[in-house]
Amino acid sequence: MPIETQNPEEKFVPVGKPNSSPGPAPTAAVIEEHWLDLPDGRMRYLKAGSGPTLILIHGLMGYSFSWRFTIPALAPHATVYAIDNLGAGFSTANDGMDCTMRATARRVLQFADALGIENFDLLGTSHGGGVAIMVAAICTERNLGGQNDARLQRLILVASVNPWSKHGKRLAPFLGSALGSLLFRGTIEQWRSLDHLWLRRLFSDGAKIPPDSLDGYRMPVFKNHAFRHAQRIVRNWTADLAELETTLPKIRDYPTLIVWGTKDRAVDFPSAEPLRRNFRDCRLVAFEGVGHLPYEEAPEDFNRALVDFLTSSQFPVLRKSGVTETDTEN
Repeated sequence: MPIETQNPEEKFVPVGKPNSSPGPAPTAAVIEEHWLDLPDGRMRYLKAGSGPTLILIHGLMGYSFSWRFTIPALAPHATVYAIDNLGAGFSTANDGMDCTMRATARRVLQFADALGIENFDLLGTSHGGGVAIMVAAICTERNLGGQNDARLQRLILVASVNPWSKHGKRLAPFLGSALGSLLFRGTIEQWRSLDHLWLRRLFSDGAKIPPDSLDGYRMPVFKNHAFRHAQRIVRNWTADLAELETTLPKIRDYPTLIVWGTKDRAVDFPSAEPLRRNFRDCRLVAFEGVGHLPYEEAPEDFNRALVDFLTSSQFPVLRKSGVTETDTEN
């Protein structure tokens, strides 16, 4: 059985001090760092706040650091858990671990089981959005099989990978190939001078890259071989997308918020609309002129959209200049 561990590595991180980043001034909160032993490795996660549970799943090459502007804003409204997926961030993984989206989703549910979380909302971004979709699928499949797994309440998908996006369909499998892996390791993994190049692609406006981003995202590369874990993920990219396509119709009944930047160069923004139509009760919030990481490029608007969704079952209209919204009931 997975167990939560207490050891000298665990610490409590106060949040609310002045921050030099362009994100919103955080509210007073305490973020706790914990570690959890799972069958496939040792998971690091952050916990903050009180109220209904919200689990955050980062994207490819991301980790709990990605939510540093989000957690303080959500803490007054929810008990927030920001995980480092096994192999990512500072979470370690066993050799040969299954890195498919479905296997990663199972580990999210193992995490909830270990902590005794009975009901939760789930937010996934980019690759983590695909993982969140698979969590919903597994819960649905268990329900249909008579196991009565109704823990997942609502979904929040942020620029989620999906079958309708053309971006990455060729590049990701290439990076997972032997040749692509060799080229990648000999350049981006080794040359820090290229960090700004790949990070710049994720932002619409490079001037809005927070000053702590480059060092923050590079740290797991030094300490945990994060690039190599990402390459193991992209080897399954084509098969994972095919499974998402067959899985999405199964989860139509989950109330869903979809958030996207219209200048996303990692996952096509036009693919947001067919993804929205998959769900019966869904709202799409689009941030004009924002890239793939709205939680870092437009954190105040992003946090406001999340808080509105989490605190109202009626999906209130967000009246914000530069934000476009669409909702549907199919």
